[in-house]
Amino acid sequence: MTPANEISIAYFSMEIAADPAWPTYSGGLGVLAGDMLRSAADMGLPMVGVTLLPRQGYFHQHLDAEGRQTDEPEQWKPEEVLERLDAVVLVYLQGREVKVGAWRHCVRGVGGRDVPIYFLDADRPENAEWDRTLTNTLYGGDEVYRLGQEAILGIGGVRLLRALGHTKIARFHMNEGHSALLTVALLEEEKGQRKLSKVTGADIETIRQECVFTTHTPVPAGFDQFSLETAARILGEDRVRTLVETECCPAGNLNMTYLGLRCSHYINGVAMHHGEISHSMFPNYPVHAITNGVHAGTWTSTPFRELYERHIPEWRRDNLYLRYAVGIPLEEIQQAHLRAKQELLRAVGDATGTHLSEEVATLGFARRAAEYKRAELVFSDLQRLRQIREECGPLQILFAGKAHPKDEAGKAAIRRVVEAGAALRDCIPVVYVENYDMRWASLFTAGVDLWLNTPHRPFEASGTSGMKAALNGVPSLSVRDGWWIEGHFEGVTGWSVGFDEYPELPQVETDSFYDKLERIILPMFYVRPRAYAEVMRSAIAINGSFFNTQRMLSQYLWNAYFPSASRISLLNNSHGPS
Repeated sequence: MTPANEISIAYFSMEIAADPAWPTYSGGLGVLAGDMLRSAADMGLPMVGVTLLPRQGYFHQHLDAEGRQTDEPEQWKPEEVLERLDAVVLVYLQGREVKVGAWRHCVRGVGGRDVPIYFLDADRPENAEWDRTLTNTLYGGDEVYRLGQEAILGIGGVRLLRALGHTKIARFHMNEGHSALLTVALLEEEKGQRKLSKVTGADIETIRQECVFTTHTPVPAGFDQFSLETAARILGEDRVRTLVETECCPAGNLNMTYLGLRCSHYINGVAMHHGEISHSMFPNYPVHAITNGVHAGTWTSTPFRELYERHIPEWRRDNLYLRYAVGIPLEEIQQAHLRAKQELLRAVGDATGTHLSEEVATLGFARRAAEYKRAELVFSDLQRLRQIREECGPLQILFAGKAHPKDEAGKAAIRRVVEAGAALRDCIPVVYVENYDMRWASLFTAGVDLWLNTPHRPFEASGTSGMKAALNGVPSLSVRDGWWIEGHFEGVTGWSVGFDEYPELPQVETDSFYDKLERIILPMFYVRPRAYAEVMRSAIAINGSFFNTQRMLSQYLWNAYFPSASRISLLNNSHGPS
């Protein structure tokens, strides 16, 4: 592992999917964070991750026969899988001391290098009862609880790194606004905790040079913001007064996105289109774009991993080698996919008691259950769906995804999917799998025949599930939003839903979805399977080779972290600049 005093990049995220078996993430944000750190370990970069320790997990989901979701804490024992550290730091919240400790997990890269992840933990016997709960639940509680969590992550995270000897961190990367209070900790280091009133624009500029901010939210309603009264209550009046005077609190609120924007030298959206949207939202800030990716080694299924090892043995060391998938025989692509499909259908049968056919075209839709994701678009016209099934061939559709316990609209979306499945029971099997997690995501994205993505535009900032599918030769049928604007080549990597010139007409998107399914996709799948396999192969070569965290992290390295550094010196010195 890189010595503590040689760590150059600290990556802060409210959630990190460090291991598929640990409930330390709620969805794409945490999975992206885990994938990024896995790639950092593969590349031997001097990086460290900082997050919270959710002792109650995200939650365990149960669906009744009507699709009503109930949830309860996810039981796991972090002490059995994480290394407890001796370091303890103080964070003052509501005028009292909160002691924060940490646990460590090391991510091992393909070359044997480790990247540590620190899980911050306030559940200590010396803390007040309410304070002990602050790190227990992801995105839980009211705004007082949430701001307390974000203070522990940002302020406590910086202090914990220092206590562990990470003294030469050159860049602090905020993955969304949840960790933006790390800038306060850096200002307090710069001026001393009792001299915050003397912070100047020059001090802010000093902090800016150390910070990178990534926004994932395409609408202002998604920003974490707190009233100044709540902020003063939790953080203290001196801190809030300083943030107001340094123009970090527009519109009379502590807005974590604006705090990240104000205090970062590099700001980026997570896809090219999202970068453009973010720039229009924040016209006073230079917003760039680095499109998300996924960790190829994690999301490539065993059948395809073995296939790539035979034909492209360099693919794990350099994901760009997946371009050479164009030379893999189509029959081998088909055989690998059949094995992945069989594994998925076995797992679905074991979990649900519903046994599906490997010969039937299988559509998959699995992601966080939120209203804007529009899971039920496929069911917009049940009669037409029945007609397509009769004229083109059998269909079966798999769904999965959790709705946040407080997201009633997301829960309603699950119920509508289950209701539609019941209405189609006589002709099209529809299965909703409970407790969607990384294991199920791996099975779904490798085993279905077609990946569906149908969000309301422009609310999909990036999306990564279709990238995982592409690594396994699964093409997408997707609305042109987020990453798919860049990854879509009609009939080559998959198919698009709707037309850019009619963004506000849902009927146009519905008709387009059914037309593609009826006239192109299913006839190709059943009548011209080699042509379908060619699309599968192109998805690997074109999208799998590019939409990965190895490419993404390289872009952060050259453009955001150390843009003026010599690439040769960075590559020769795996410890990076200090």
